[in-house]
Amino acid sequence: MPGAPTGLIPILATPFTDAGELDVPSLRTLVEFELASGADGLAVFGMASEGFALTAAERAVILREVRTVAGADVPLVAGVNGTSTVGALEQVRSAEGADQVMVLPPFLVKPAPGQLIEFFGEVAERGGIPVMIQDAPGVTGTAIDVPTVAELAGMSGITSIKVEAPPTPPKIAALRDTGLAVLGGQNAQALIEEYDNGSVGTMPACEFTDLLRPVIDDLAAGRRADARAAFTRILPLIHIGVRPGQAWAVHKEVLVRRGVIASAAIRLPARPLEPVTAKALAEILDELALPAWQGGPR
Repeated sequence: MPGAPTGLIPILATPFTDAGELDVPSLRTLVEFELASGADGLAVFGMASEGFALTAAERAVILREVRTVAGADVPLVAGVNGTSTVGALEQVRSAEGADQVMVLPPFLVKPAPGQLIEFFGEVAERGGIPVMIQDAPGVTGTAIDVPTVAELAGMSGITSIKVEAPPTPPKIAALRDTGLAVLGGQNAQALIEEYDNGSVGTMPACEFTDLLRPVIDDLAAGRRADARAAFTRILPLIHIGVRPGQAWAVHKEVLVRRGVIASAAIRLPARPLEPVTAKALAEILDELALPAWQGGPR
């Protein structure tokens, strides 16, 4: 079974046209931007992808296009957000081309702890693709405690966990000896602390991959002061990128302003930028003066 993906794995936004249709040319350009920015892998259908608003047919097109542009050697993670074991397995089996599936627990009907073991175990056994547990209680309302993760770590087919239960660093520290690859989420808000405590990767939104790459490289090379200075500089952008209801609009507005995608259109129930957030984001981007992507959209 392939090993778990590690390093910088951005969650791709899903570009739409102004009319609300899937924008394949912008998606292809976005993949090119991520690879040129130093991504170690790519993820689709996560929360930052508006995965909750995609049809099965669109998911198939996105996986095919991302794999085509990225090539065979780039690790590709596909999010799974089924509300039952049957629904999750359907999504896993449809994730053709993915190297790993990032699986949320059921969330409409909250599972008991024993049912979490049963759910993830069955998805890993029957799905045919290695499983990354997505521990995101803020989204699902379902907590996955450390003993449960430790039990899941012994099951075949479960390779990793993305920790998004705040505060993430203590939980990452508690999980680092389980045998699973532990990655951070929450838009990399605590990236340096997460790496200090055993994280082997981070899975943030995709509009600032080129800014996170040197932070991770400086940490790995022991240039901690440089890493902290660069990370502190982009923290306002990271924090506004988790604003409830508007995070998706923030991600896309940045990508449009950088020339990566053509439209900042989002789908309900995501909300467009309201004036307060739009003003704050504009000030942050003016201060950062991020370089435009020279590759398109086309």
